[in-house]
Amino acid sequence: MIEWAHAGPSVVAAFLASFVEFVEALTVVLAVGVTRGWRPALGGAGLALLTLVILIAALGPALARIPLDTVRLVVGTLLLLFGLRWLRKAILRAAGIIPLHDETAAYSAEADLLSHSPRRVLAGWDTVAVGASFKIVMLEGIEVVFIVIAIGAVSGLLIPASLGAMAALLVVIALGIALHRPLARIPENTLKFLVGVLLSAFGAFWVGEGAGLAWPAADWSILGLIAAFLVVALSMVSICRRGVAVERAT
Repeated sequence: MIEWAHAGPSVVAAFLASFVEFVEALTVVLAVGVTRGWRPALGGAGLALLTLVILIAALGPALARIPLDTVRLVVGTLLLLFGLRWLRKAILRAAGIIPLHDETAAYSAEADLLSHSPRRVLAGWDTVAVGASFKIVMLEGIEVVFIVIAIGAVSGLLIPASLGAMAALLVVIALGIALHRPLARIPENTLKFLVGVLLSAFGAFWVGEGAGLAWPAADWSILGLIAAFLVVALSMVSICRRGVAVERAT
């Protein structure tokens, strides 16, 4: 039986991380659909999703054969590094050092590229369009697979984490069908900031567990780690902003 109250943080982390990745994939799929047709756009996306489902089904049970402490240490380290990478970019964006991610600009650039690409038809399919749609869904989806397996397999909550990712996919698909435009109004940069905090906290927790550290209050320590990473990240945003202001003043 799954304790859903205990699984809540894992589900939320998987949902938010997957939501951000699927929003970016949706932008390119929409550009492919509008400029080259919906058949190759949806065909490429569907093929990529099928491949990702197979990966989850294959890798999840495979991790169960490895000693849990080893899985926690290795996967926790990777998740920590992954989360810190997201958090670093989010801090730099929030501080104004690098530009904010703009889905409308990304959509325009992809649509312009596709509209000038030659058509290559194979068995009735536009291979350029199928390839573009497949590639973006696979690239973003691989990160989703890693996050779902890292959060789910290490904590023994693969099903709840997978459901969180699936819910994110359904929400993004529904919004894409309803709006037929990039989800530019979604506060994606803020979400990436929060996801970076969550993934870093989960990664640090499992690195500790894999190394044999007995966390105070057991799994509830994750909340403390989330708060600590959030405070540090916000402090870094403030420090970076002051640095940018001083540099501009001089």
